[in-house]
Amino acid sequence: MRVYIPATVPMLRELVANRELRPAGGTAFAVTPTLREAYASGDDDELAEVAMAEAARASLRLLAAEREEATEASDDEDTDADDPATTYHSPVYRRAVIAADVTGAKLRPDLDDAVVRLAGSISYDRIASVHVDLAEAEPEVAKAVDVIDAADLGDADAEFVLGDAEDHQLAWYAAQELPFLLELL
Repeated sequence: MRVYIPATVPMLRELVANRELRPAGGTAFAVTPTLREAYASGDDDELAEVAMAEAARASLRLLAAEREEATEASDDEDTDADDPATTYHSPVYRRAVIAADVTGAKLRPDLDDAVVRLAGSISYDRIASVHVDLAEAEPEVAKAVDVIDAADLGDADAEFVLGDAEDHQLAWYAAQELPFLLELL
């Protein structure tokens, strides 16, 4: 089954360094039977785009959590301004989605139509492609991170801001291109 795993740039770096990645909460998105039923029409490619869009939106939530952790770390009294390991690092505001081929994904229609749960780590050789925002998307993605929770709760203004970020198409990269992409970021 092809799954779409929400990620951030640090997660992509972890994938390259460790040759595997454990998705946050084991959560991924896929073309599931429930997703097929939710759409009256649409071929597999169109439904895959829906699942990838859901993963990209989940990437915004990961970016929000990453920013919160970084902010809390910078507020910690134990940080040393001269120590790079303890200084505040702003997240790279680019959504990322990893497309991988896996077996054993469990359907989670109780969470959403496209959600699946993965049992463990995804090895690098399972990666089909990686999709990442280009640099020009960063301002809109940063704004979307600010309002993702409000958009989830139905705030129309937040949904508009989120739409600006989602108007940016994720760029496609082959798995073997990922190390080179990360060098450029």
